[in-house]
Amino acid sequence: MENPMHNAGNNVENAVRNTNDSNCGHATNVILNHDFSEGLHLWHANCCDGIVVSAESAYLEGISEKSAGSYAVVTNRKECWQGLEQDITVRVSPGSTYTVSARVGVSGPLQGSTDVSATLKLEYRGSGTSYVFIGRTSVSKERWEKLEGTFSLPTMPDRVVFYLEGPSPGVDLLIESVVISCSSPSEYESVSQGCFSAGDENIILNPKFEDGLNNWSGRGCKVALHDSMGDGKILPLSGKYFATATERTQNWNGIQQEITGKVQRKLAYDVTAVARIFGNNVTSSDVRVTLWVQAPNQREQYIGIANAQATDKDWVQLQGKFLLNGSPSKVVIYLEGPPAGTDILLNNLIVKHAEKTPPSPPPVIENPAFGVNIIQNSSLSDGTNGWFPLGNCTLSVGTGSPHILPPMARESLEPHEPLSGRYILVTNRTQTWMGPAQMITDKLKLFLTYQVSAWVRIGSGATGPQNVNIALGVDNQWVNGGQAEVNGDGWHEIGGSFRIEKQPSKVMVYVQGPSPGVDLMVAGVQIFPVDRQARFRYLRRQTDKIRKRDVILKFSGVDSSALLGTLVLVKQTQNSFPIGSCVSRTNIDNEDFVNFFAKNFNWAVFGNELKWYWTEPQQGNLNYKDADEILDLCKSHNIETRGHCIFWDVDGTVQPWVRALNQKDLMAAVQNRLTGLLSRYKGKFRHYDVNNEMLHGSFYQDRLGKDIRANMFKTAHQLDPSPLLFVNDYHVEDGCDTRSSPEKYIQHIFDLQDQGAPVGGIGIQGHIDSPVGPIVCSALNNLGILGLPIWFTELDVSSINEHIRGDDLEVMLREAFAHPAVDGIMLWGFWELFMSRNNSHLVNAEGDINEAGTRYLALKKEWLSHARGQIDDQGQFTFRGFQGTYTLQIITSSKKVSKTFVVDNGDLPLVVSIDL
Repeated sequence: MENPMHNAGNNVENAVRNTNDSNCGHATNVILNHDFSEGLHLWHANCCDGIVVSAESAYLEGISEKSAGSYAVVTNRKECWQGLEQDITVRVSPGSTYTVSARVGVSGPLQGSTDVSATLKLEYRGSGTSYVFIGRTSVSKERWEKLEGTFSLPTMPDRVVFYLEGPSPGVDLLIESVVISCSSPSEYESVSQGCFSAGDENIILNPKFEDGLNNWSGRGCKVALHDSMGDGKILPLSGKYFATATERTQNWNGIQQEITGKVQRKLAYDVTAVARIFGNNVTSSDVRVTLWVQAPNQREQYIGIANAQATDKDWVQLQGKFLLNGSPSKVVIYLEGPPAGTDILLNNLIVKHAEKTPPSPPPVIENPAFGVNIIQNSSLSDGTNGWFPLGNCTLSVGTGSPHILPPMARESLEPHEPLSGRYILVTNRTQTWMGPAQMITDKLKLFLTYQVSAWVRIGSGATGPQNVNIALGVDNQWVNGGQAEVNGDGWHEIGGSFRIEKQPSKVMVYVQGPSPGVDLMVAGVQIFPVDRQARFRYLRRQTDKIRKRDVILKFSGVDSSALLGTLVLVKQTQNSFPIGSCVSRTNIDNEDFVNFFAKNFNWAVFGNELKWYWTEPQQGNLNYKDADEILDLCKSHNIETRGHCIFWDVDGTVQPWVRALNQKDLMAAVQNRLTGLLSRYKGKFRHYDVNNEMLHGSFYQDRLGKDIRANMFKTAHQLDPSPLLFVNDYHVEDGCDTRSSPEKYIQHIFDLQDQGAPVGGIGIQGHIDSPVGPIVCSALNNLGILGLPIWFTELDVSSINEHIRGDDLEVMLREAFAHPAVDGIMLWGFWELFMSRNNSHLVNAEGDINEAGTRYLALKKEWLSHARGQIDDQGQFTFRGFQGTYTLQIITSSKKVSKTFVVDNGDLPLVVSIDL
């Protein structure tokens, strides 16, 4: 299903501006293309259709006052909130008051009048979306009406969108013009524009080019100063000047400033830039803010700070954040990105110490109604009432579907009444996205995790397996609720999950996927919030059974009668279950990072430093120095390491020189890679991910034949027999990707084993959203039949709310630790700004442990066993504890004796002899 995306903020035509710094206090209109003289340029029709027509159009029949020029028509509206919008983020400022005036009308099936409203949508990174009502007017079909109102912003959101909405569904909204002007400037707006406060302690010198090009230079190109360009059409967004990086011959050419000595290590810095592009017939391109850092030993590092899609139409704002772990000898910040020949225009650059973000409060969720299905008429006892066809397909009700809940839902819901046996039959499907749909907007609660479950089946006529997906349209963003590959041989379970963290305008659930012409059957659709605390209680009991062992301390060397009643204190100092983290070379320059890592993890994996594109970026140019240094650090802290990865089978991850090789040379390069890596590090890595993500890529197999995959395993084992050799892939555990379902993964492993590959372990990456325990557990159960150790190899979770992030992390850690097939867990990082996903860190950039980190440490503490008691008449003390290292104190009236012992894996009680 197509999902239109908001893109107005990246395509903004610059209005003519006064030469003072502010866009307030004069006649400049915040709205661009306000009279639709350029069609719908910069405007976006929100989930409906928009056109621009002339004043002579028949749309104006019945309106006594004709339009003076073109006007917009918003049609095919199915909801009151659907209308026309424009992103105005870079043209408004906090503290100012803005006046709105629009001329609006209506057309279509309307008796009497209807309301048209003006609204602001405010998006805040980390705290969701809010809406501000500006004004409304009553409109009839006879005349244009003026809609007026005012607004001001107390703080600056990350995104501000203005839109007009309101007539009844089916009624067309007409808009002749929109004007937003500033009626009272903020106290600092005469000095700065937008969110650039004069109080900011900007470390950039001459940031707005008021002193010409002083402190600025070209990075491989020339720079020039302008007050306008393009025959006066390009003016500064703020201030009087802007600079251009021109005569660029490489995409890394740009404008730069050296900031050596102005940034401190281990401090986080916020970066904001205002830029655009010009020339070479390029209308849109990626623009990036990058930091080049040189260490005293001449090691170079490039840090990507921010990027945005810039255009030749208007200025765009880039925002990002960075932190330096080590003490650099030189630091340069610069803009880069567009193709050669395209100029980069820079109006302003701010680099300042980042304010600490206050911790997010725990979300308050009233009456969560765990386990209660929010789907209306799920049993179909009322026909198809509550459901509607998406597209021009046909819905009817059939009988003969399963009466039992699908297994994953059954585990969550426990006792539950049988399903009705009725199903929705979808026929006359002419597009893959056609199927049954239902609106659930008012039934959802923010920050609750919802489990999705259904039985699905396809009719005859399919040529091969079909992908069926339960999807959600959340304000026209596609959200995956679960997928299954369905054959024409019966009913199949779909299981998935989702969570919504920003208030949506509308949410629709729909079932889609099979090829056009293939009938679809859907039964027992369930969407219900999950009770995570109840699941945790169950997992604690499971953990005690799986991870603990009965221990008998048997004392000798003293008469047993003399020991009777002696006090024994047992304290576990370390749990031996592997829990590790991803580490990058730059991290180990930060002693705070190293301290947290060494104290709280016992395994490590390298982020990039062992990957082929890192160790041999150009043919014959080998770089093992970074990997060696991380390995040395781990060895010094007795931390075990995983080797990630020898090869990576996804096309886009293969370095250019490898891609350019012919078959013979590629085979030789593969052999050299194996020999070089496995020989150099023989005996130093406990695991290797041999060929990463084979379920999602086939670069080597496509070029070297099917046998190459098994041969990689065989050769690696021959070169170093000691490490376990893993397969490793993503979306195995969450039900949202049919390419890597547990069934597909199992077959993949069987195929490798049939070719003689010594597969020693199963890697589940674990990049997961809104995890649900029974779904994760189901995948582990399926994979567990292979008898191979399972590791979560790259686990991370993401939520803007630290408490929800902590919940997600706790779900994954508890599910893994409570499952007998799981032998280890690797987090894919823990420190802010050094994670592959936003809002996934446990420790903030400057070292503060957040709620998710606190939750992790609490689990680590929970998984240590302690006991106290007295020696019995058999000279023994018995307890049940986790595997790992223990200290023991025996306290008598005359002395205190201390010992250490280790509890290892085993089913039978462990007898530990203690000689006193």
